[in-house]
Amino acid sequence: MAGLYIHIPFCASRCIYCNFYSTTSLKLRQRYVDAVCREMEMRSLPPGPNGESLNTIYLGGGTPSQLTPDQLRQLFLYINKVYSLPSNWEDKLEVTIEMNPDDVTPAYAATLSQLGINRVSMGAQTFDDERLHFLHRRHTAGQVQQAVKILRDAGIHNISIDLMYGFPNETLDDWQRDIEAALSLNVEHISAYCLSIEEHTPLWKWIIENGEWRMDEELERQMYEMLIDKLTVAGYEHYEISNFAKPGYRSRHNSSYWNDTPYIGLGAAAHSYDGKRRQWNISNLTQYITDINQGTIPCEYEDIDEDTHYNDRITVALRTSDGLDLTTLSDRHRRYCMKEAQRFLDDGLLQWSDNRLSLTRKGLFVSDYIMSSLIMV
Repeated sequence: MAGLYIHIPFCASRCIYCNFYSTTSLKLRQRYVDAVCREMEMRSLPPGPNGESLNTIYLGGGTPSQLTPDQLRQLFLYINKVYSLPSNWEDKLEVTIEMNPDDVTPAYAATLSQLGINRVSMGAQTFDDERLHFLHRRHTAGQVQQAVKILRDAGIHNISIDLMYGFPNETLDDWQRDIEAALSLNVEHISAYCLSIEEHTPLWKWIIENGEWRMDEELERQMYEMLIDKLTVAGYEHYEISNFAKPGYRSRHNSSYWNDTPYIGLGAAAHSYDGKRRQWNISNLTQYITDINQGTIPCEYEDIDEDTHYNDRITVALRTSDGLDLTTLSDRHRRYCMKEAQRFLDDGLLQWSDNRLSLTRKGLFVSDYIMSSLIMV
């Protein structure tokens, strides 16, 4: 089975750190939804041995909650029409939508529940209103708490929130307050990322205009340590470098990326993978709509050879607590991997158990270096 990702590139406003493909112009929403439904029909998946084709559905962005309820209904009508979903699929599939907290209303939450959407991922980022303003986020800290309650009341009991640390002048005490505020919500999943500076984003331009700012590496390490400690004590499983879940609530869709499971991506800038080829659609909204309406999927692709597949496995599987299953590698790649990994095993940065290679806690802090050392060049 595979995962289905649908990219919704519309945002009411643009956050200063974001480099995902998006637009603040909403006038093309309906034409875009129509085009995505046409692409869906053009790229239907063959059913699995029991008639199934999907095990996860994920609406990401952008801000998918900028779609109207009718537009969401249209997407799910086509998903049901095109893919061989099992009976009672709402209880079997993980179906996620990304939302802004201020988009969560009782009526919208009720629509989600009626459509079978059973997981919501919200970008809380911080519970400090000044830092939210700095990021150009639309919501306030109080709206995150309100949104969680509304979703619970609508029957959605799988909620994830994103947190961010490493703001200019942020202290360890500031970060601790954010973690404690997140824990008070008792959500099922928390993702946390250090604020990064991506080229050509408004944040990148802000730094150019206001002078260079760099996160103190020791403070960043302390913040990450605090995050791991506090969430682990609270009962969350640290199952991927940036992701924490209560037992049974790992993100099944994102795990498919890390576990080498095929997925299909629909919409402008969406990526797909079938185990042998990567494909990505054009990052141009109007061109995407035009080409789809002419019966052409505007995309590029890359065939994946054995060495590229090995490198991909290194850079995604080692991000997870499960690590890399060495039995999935060829003899040549397994020998190469263990030869290059030996020094990290000796230094206590990697561990090997039951034919799985994984990062130790110490190795988490130099994960990029370890993974780059294990790939084939």
